[in-house]
Amino acid sequence: MTAPEGRGIGAATAVDTFRILHVSTGNVCRSPITERLTRHALSARLGDPLTRGLIVESAGTWGHEGAPMEANAEVVLADFGADATGFVGRELLDEHVIRADLVLTATRDHRAQVISMGHSAGLRTFTLKEFTRLVRAIDPATLPDTRDEGVVERARALVRAAAALRGWLLAPSPDADEVYDPYGAPITFFRSIGDEINQALDPVVTALTGIPARR
Repeated sequence: MTAPEGRGIGAATAVDTFRILHVSTGNVCRSPITERLTRHALSARLGDPLTRGLIVESAGTWGHEGAPMEANAEVVLADFGADATGFVGRELLDEHVIRADLVLTATRDHRAQVISMGHSAGLRTFTLKEFTRLVRAIDPATLPDTRDEGVVERARALVRAAAALRGWLLAPSPDADEVYDPYGAPITFFRSIGDEINQALDPVVTALTGIPARR
């Protein structure tokens, strides 16, 4: 089954949006942290990301449907000034993958599960750290200027460029593209995972928006 008209990599869409989907296992720790840190970073650089057409969501391959975020994950988000309000866990469904323009997963196993669902997901699904590595290798000057073409067009071009590089820029080790699961761990491990996710997201958000973080 292929992605319906208007979704997927590089496809034209009647509604000018770009949807980012973060995926982990239970959708109560890693992907909620990544979702809300992405929203927080985009808001810091763009104002309201929705007004620019960017939508950020998350789901879990074994998602706890309707579950709240883990308490330690909320603490981590608060450390970064990000908002955990209103989060509800979701199980990953075909419709989530179909709608997504970019899928960022916590691990290679999650990436494989998303791709196995079909829907032409292979060229727009990466682990978070894999995407970060690829994005760092892309010359920002080759991407559309957001002032002329908008953030959505830049984001689509970034995904195409990253997909083209995937076979040429390999991970330095098997574990380099993994974000490990902190479920059930103490807050210190949650905070280390939060730092890891935040560091991986920074170059991604810079590449998406064309705006570096304020230091």
